[in-house]
Amino acid sequence: MSAMPSAAAKPAESYDVVVVGAGFAGMYMLHRLRGQGMTARVYEQGSGVGGTWYWNRYPGARCDVESMQYSYSFSEELQQEWDWSERYAPQPEILKYANHVADRFNLRPDIQFNTTVERAVFDEATNLWSVATSDGNTAMARFFVLATGCLSNARMPDIKGIDRFEGKVYHTGHWPHEEVDFTGLRVGVIGTGSSAIQSVPIIAEQASQLTVFQRTANFSIPARNAALTEEERQSFRSRYPEIRQFAREVARNGIYTEMPDRGALDDGDNERRSKYEARWASGGLTFMSVYNNLALEQAANDTAANFVREKIAEIVRDPQTAKLLQPNNHPIGSKRICIDTDYFKTFNRPNVTLVDIKSTPIEEITDNAVRTGAKDYEVDALVLATGFDAMTGSVAKIDIHGRDGQTLNDKWVAGPRTYLGLMSAGFPNLFVITGPGSPSVLSNMIVSIEQHVDWIADCVSYMRDNGLDTMEAAVEAEDKWVAHVNEVAYATLYPQANSWYMGANVPGKPRIFMPYIGGVGPYRQICNDVAAKGYEGFVMAGVEQPRKAAAS
Repeated sequence: MSAMPSAAAKPAESYDVVVVGAGFAGMYMLHRLRGQGMTARVYEQGSGVGGTWYWNRYPGARCDVESMQYSYSFSEELQQEWDWSERYAPQPEILKYANHVADRFNLRPDIQFNTTVERAVFDEATNLWSVATSDGNTAMARFFVLATGCLSNARMPDIKGIDRFEGKVYHTGHWPHEEVDFTGLRVGVIGTGSSAIQSVPIIAEQASQLTVFQRTANFSIPARNAALTEEERQSFRSRYPEIRQFAREVARNGIYTEMPDRGALDDGDNERRSKYEARWASGGLTFMSVYNNLALEQAANDTAANFVREKIAEIVRDPQTAKLLQPNNHPIGSKRICIDTDYFKTFNRPNVTLVDIKSTPIEEITDNAVRTGAKDYEVDALVLATGFDAMTGSVAKIDIHGRDGQTLNDKWVAGPRTYLGLMSAGFPNLFVITGPGSPSVLSNMIVSIEQHVDWIADCVSYMRDNGLDTMEAAVEAEDKWVAHVNEVAYATLYPQANSWYMGANVPGKPRIFMPYIGGVGPYRQICNDVAAKGYEGFVMAGVEQPRKAAAS
């Protein structure tokens, strides 16, 4: 397989690779493919780059990974030149960074915006993917790469009467590009996940009355966000080689932090509380790294969960409200833990009300109110912080046909099946970046994105160099990997939570633990070993040779 001629000389709509999505995954994939002399076309449904950070513009939107770590590492110049302003970058700054990357590496000429990929069909006669887009055109490509993102398909709640509500309705995952002003309005927020936890304090400062409708309380740790000094930035930059290596190879979640050497019950009560207090004071996701068994043993987890519940009770003045805000139906960390700025404190404001919709569910939306079993709550505007159809939702929107006409949606009807989270048997030359069965959402996403993109880029280069036309996951390897992903997950406390990791937030979606919880470092080593053994567990074939499994 050789690179095709340049876009100007080749037949229209014909590429080596078609990529779906121009977020951080799609942009880096394009950059790597170009570097290998391959032609690529990226289709993006938005009008700009940034993916998650293009769509999620709700008040208070920030990354929960520190900005100096939530950034590309593939370019040393990029690492050194970009100045992050805060410990946790706000959405506008992350989007500005994404646009800087697109411009710095001149990516836009190969990205087609405002275009949705609707259908993709693998032609077994030509070994090409036929990709149909919303503009009525079709592109042909040897490889089809899904960089659709894990949290990019916003989930609209199925609530009776929502279409007749006379006020404005906003979804945190599809926020308007212009500023929304809630000054003087009665606002209802439905949901208390990460987007609500970030936006509620901001909305409360504007609204005349804010009513938060909570079904499930969530654990949240203070962010302790602050401006970064030039000294802090330079210190981080000078240590980037060490930090990046640690994130890739040592840290389980791709985040540089101090690693625990003991379990929670190995310390006495006073020492343990002192450590929790120190992490609470420093803030952020590393709270869960105090001890090495918080995700494994219930008794250990209880010590951390009880500590956070006590903190909530200390912050929230009204005992009944504090009790409602204390999570009690899942281990801490078994849902992605949230980080916040004054979330719990916001419920001390006289204009903020918390409504428990677990005991009194929402029955319907009227023209001017949210109706529960107890009463009508009149609102002028609604904010739906109801999350995403995570990990598989954006893939499912594309009608993908593999061998023998099988659709990916049919294959995944009982839950996603992949080998390494990268490929699915029966769908040759189709790669998924940070797909189900990989660490993805359990990690610093950019660390996982770069690892997947590099692996895919190296793989297609290997195929070109060895005259190979097709590659797909072997059924046996896929079965073993799915079993391994589940075995590792069920050795932890994670499956105890009805989380979006399990697809539990989407009615009717199969309950299966989707990400790989074995750790970023071990997963990277597994992928490297597979490649070193001639892509063990994959089926590869050239034009003249029959398909056969790679050597085991």
